[in-house]
Amino acid sequence: MKQQTRTLFAIVLSCMLLILASCSGGADGSASNQTTKAEPDKQQSKELKPVKVVLDWSPNTNHTGLYVAKEQGYFAEEGLDVSISLPGSGGSEAMVASGEAPFGVSVQENVTQSRTQGVPLVSIAAIIQHNTSGFAAPKDRNIKSPKDFEGKSYGGWGSPVEQAVMKSIMDLQGADVKKVKFLNIGDADYFTAVKRDIDFAWIFYAWTGIEAELRGEPLDMLYVKDYSDKLDYYTPVIVTNEKTISQDPELVKAFMRATSKGYQYAIEHPEEAANILLKAVPELDKKLVVASQKWLSPKYQDDAGRWGEQKREVWQNYSDWMHERGLLDKPLDTDKAFTNDFLPEK
Repeated sequence: MKQQTRTLFAIVLSCMLLILASCSGGADGSASNQTTKAEPDKQQSKELKPVKVVLDWSPNTNHTGLYVAKEQGYFAEEGLDVSISLPGSGGSEAMVASGEAPFGVSVQENVTQSRTQGVPLVSIAAIIQHNTSGFAAPKDRNIKSPKDFEGKSYGGWGSPVEQAVMKSIMDLQGADVKKVKFLNIGDADYFTAVKRDIDFAWIFYAWTGIEAELRGEPLDMLYVKDYSDKLDYYTPVIVTNEKTISQDPELVKAFMRATSKGYQYAIEHPEEAANILLKAVPELDKKLVVASQKWLSPKYQDDAGRWGEQKREVWQNYSDWMHERGLLDKPLDTDKAFTNDFLPEK
């Protein structure tokens, strides 16, 4: 607008009245000013590229960085209009692999299994640097080690990986996984299940463990990573597909620049980030979200050089472990399963 005014001033220098009218914000000047400001905003909104990212589960603090990147305008700064969606019946992996969504949230286990079955998923960031999941039991069940699983009832979701992990850590203590009673409880509420049907289950401490603290129902938590380096895998991760990488690498770079900013904000401002998640998903429990975020934020990056960074040995170790236990039909081509190439430099 200032450049337009200077040009107008040069043209009508002989007519002071018109100059004053233009600069004073009169009727004609005001209309011109509004048009000049509105048009770029309108044009900018038209230029934003619609992009879908699909979650692996209902929204929780694993996903906070995505909601921060949207709310704080980091995606818009990259020219992206990002929508965050819940997974369909086939899961986030199927939606990303098919191209229905270019980005999604998954776990290393699912990416590994998908890759060995010819599904072209690629992990482009580790949301959390170390595995925060493990087997949890109410204190009164007296489960202090994997050997204490014997004679107890375990509630799971029916995956072969569950029994393989449990056997792996029980074997270290000479315990027998066949002495564990396995029950498929699906997505039943943990706190209801341990009062009624089971003694322990596999949880993510950042959510269910923190909820137990808030309820005043303390747990014995056995993190699987504490029993084997091979079980310290990435869960969750952000994924895309090979086609998106090959056809639109700039989109992947832009998405990851904004997402990285979102998680960095959550690392540095956990309470504010929690409130952003709550604003987007108001049905979540505020106390749980805030407490969970404070616990999880420092674990996003942890000891990595930057948020999202993935190590080859983590992918190799876990895929070797899965293959050794018959969970994979063939070894993983590790170098095609993940990449750090789209993470912004520090």
